Amino acid sequence: MNTELFKITDENRETQAAVSAIERAGKILKSGGLVAFPTETVYGLGGDALNPQSSRKIYAAKGRPSDNPLIVHICRWEDLAAIVKEIPGAAEKLGRAFWPGPLTMIFEKSELIPAETTGGLATVAVRMPEDKTALALIQAAGGYVAAPSANISGRPSPTLAKYVREDLGGRIDMILDGGPSCIGLESTIVDLTEGAPTILRPGCITKEMLSKVLGEVETDRGLSETEGGEAPKAPGMKYRHYAPKAELTIITGEEEAVVKRINGLLEAAMKKGLRGGVIATDATKDRYRAASVKSAGDRANEEEPARELYRILREFDEEEMDVIYSEAFAESGIGQAVMNRLLKAAGHRLEKV
Repeated sequence: MNTELFKITDENRETQAAVSAIERAGKILKSGGLVAFPTETVYGLGGDALNPQSSRKIYAAKGRPSDNPLIVHICRWEDLAAIVKEIPGAAEKLGRAFWPGPLTMIFEKSELIPAETTGGLATVAVRMPEDKTALALIQAAGGYVAAPSANISGRPSPTLAKYVREDLGGRIDMILDGGPSCIGLESTIVDLTEGAPTILRPGCITKEMLSKVLGEVETDRGLSETEGGEAPKAPGMKYRHYAPKAELTIITGEEEAVVKRINGLLEAAMKKGLRGGVIATDATKDRYRAASVKSAGDRANEEEPARELYRILREFDEEEMDVIYSEAFAESGIGQAVMNRLLKAAGHRLEKV
């Protein structure tokens, strides 16, 4: 399959070529094809959410387990009512506060949504993205686009179109290149179907932000792990995600102890002939003796590590690192989302010093 790529920027968005490209992408989705597109979080791999065959194609293209539910993307609030059984008051409050934006809400699904889209669950995850290209594509496609991240399952989510092409080129019909994702981590997921609103996946919409709107908000006890073999209720809850090809280990503790330990691990790896990479910050990046050291930014700016993490993991793959060591980040605010993704990428290899 030849995968068409079209670049859409703020400068060319209103041109006939860009408008035609989005219309063409919409027709591909309506006909059962797959289109990767930019969002403010990461790139998504879109299919017609109302077409069971499209969802099957998404799972096949990604190599994704079919019980891992897809998120349905909409572009208008009024479209929500058709795909859910009811819209609770909490959803209306969250919608006013955070839609369009990086928040996904889980509802009881209506009969309009096929089981293939929801991983066989009676619930559906729904998001309204903020990205202009994404909204235009959803409208052109008929209003309901199922879209997980546009990568091979288990790999770091793509924040650039080149990584989509690297993973899915030849497997999908089209890629809309909207430039770098501005947030860099997937949306926050909140379950509104059982008791108190519960965070199933942290993102840049933090618990503190949600609590200001709703009051009581809980955090799922497992957060990134589902016990007992049950079906995951939201993307990222059961299977290995976000992982680079090299073995990744997170080192946590006081800065001096962390730097010393990582340098010791790097020295041991080098003696074995292994190439080592380090995920550091601006304050520590010059203190490591590694084949490659990458800064996730200023530790005081929570948004920088979120935006840079997946790019860094992808670059380590390009550099063919054998082992990677990462500093830990504060597990508060957006830092909770960064650590959630890091722990999943590391297979929960965490060492305290």
